[in-house]
Amino acid sequence: MNDIIVKRYVVGSLSVNAFIIGCPDTKEAFVVDPAGSENMLMNEIQNMGLKLMAIVNTHGHPDHTSGNKKMKELSNAPCYMHKDDDTLFRSPEAVAMFRTWGFDSFPPADKYLKEGSPLKVGKLTFDVLHTPGHSPGSVCLYGHGIVITGDTLFVGAVGRADLPGGSFETLMKSIKEKLLVLPDETVVLPGHDYGDAPTSTIKKEKQTNPYIVQYCS
Repeated sequence: MNDIIVKRYVVGSLSVNAFIIGCPDTKEAFVVDPAGSENMLMNEIQNMGLKLMAIVNTHGHPDHTSGNKKMKELSNAPCYMHKDDDTLFRSPEAVAMFRTWGFDSFPPADKYLKEGSPLKVGKLTFDVLHTPGHSPGSVCLYGHGIVITGDTLFVGAVGRADLPGGSFETLMKSIKEKLLVLPDETVVLPGHDYGDAPTSTIKKEKQTNPYIVQYCS
C-alpha cells in the first residue's frame, strides 16, 4: 500500500476507530468517523503535511459523528454521509434519543455518499459500497487494497442490528453481496476493535467469522 497513507486512532467515549487516509503524491487527505480528539486528529494531519479535504462517516450513529462539527470548524472540510442516515438520524426523534445517550446532533451532510459515485481525494479513489443493515445508510469504502467497514463488519463479528432502521437479515445480505465478493487479500479496517486484532482480511473473515460461517455459507 505504498500509494496510500493509512493511520488509525481510537477516539471518543465508545472507542471508535477513526482513520486518516492520505494521498502521498498530492498530500490531500480525508478522515473517517472523527468521533473525538478532533484537535489531536488535526494536529496529526498537519504534522504529516496533509490537507484535509473531506470528513467521511461510515454511518450516522452519534458515536461516529460526534466529531463532525468540531472537525469542520477546524478544517472547513465538507462532511460526507449517505442520505438515508443523514435524514433518519437528524429527525427530532433520533436527536432526542441520542441526547439521552449523551450525544448532540450532528450538522447536516454537505455531500452525500452514493454507491456508483466513487469518493476521490487526491489520486485516491474509493468505491462507495452501500451496506445497509446496521443502519439504513451504512457504507463501506473500498480501494487501494483496503475496505473501511464502519460497524458493518468487525474482526470476528458483525454490527448490531437492533437500533432504529437496523435489520440483521439486511446486514448479512450486505456483507455477503458487497464485502465477501472483494479480493481475499483485502484488508478489513473496522469501526471498532472488538476482535483479537485491530484489522483482518476478507479471507480470514470468510474462514473464521462465526456470523459469516453460519449465515453466508
